[in-house]
Amino acid sequence: MCAMRRQNSKLGETRLVLLLLVCAGCASTADHRVKQFNDDGVFLFSRGDYVGARDSFEAALTLTPQDPALVFNMGQCHDRLGDWRKAEQYYLTCLELDVQHGAARHAQAMLLSRTGRAPEAKRMVQDYVQQHPNRADALVLDGWRLRQEKALPLAQQRLQQALALEPNHPRGLVELGIVYEMTGMPERALALYERALGRDPMQFEVAERVRQLRGKGIKQPLPD
Repeated sequence: MCAMRRQNSKLGETRLVLLLLVCAGCASTADHRVKQFNDDGVFLFSRGDYVGARDSFEAALTLTPQDPALVFNMGQCHDRLGDWRKAEQYYLTCLELDVQHGAARHAQAMLLSRTGRAPEAKRMVQDYVQQHPNRADALVLDGWRLRQEKALPLAQQRLQQALALEPNHPRGLVELGIVYEMTGMPERALALYERALGRDPMQFEVAERVRQLRGKGIKQPLPD
């Protein structure tokens, strides 16, 4: 009787191990499919096929519906397609899933500004900075706000403050580069854009800025 119990126990343990292995295999397969869909979406987005990119990200979301990065990507597609209401919905959902998702907050602020709600964008940014005065994301966003208001010296100061906290912050590098372009320092802008692309090569608009500057014969400044 004891031998039979031990045998049944071992059989149960074997079944449990097999079940765990099967579950792990399913998870691995699902993760692989998510990566494939996401990679396809990123590629199509880079080619300007925002409908195809949206469909790929949507397929990935059916497998991982709570993934903030995929939710944000969906918002970006709808933003590029001109459906700002859906884009805003995805940005807000992304921030509900990840309150520190800086790219979604930045995109939401830009969307508010573009759709005639600049005062709301300003309040949102100022509240964020007040709550997180030492967070690079917040300072970069405030630098963007100041640039929109043409307060370029203050924007530069704010962005330099952000980069002192996080030297390779991709959006911070790009925003400061834009300020340098606007103030007649394209060489310094190019250096920052290329540095930002080194940290995040999927910034397609930044890559286009680099292409345009290089097309004008702009080169990075020589070291002192």
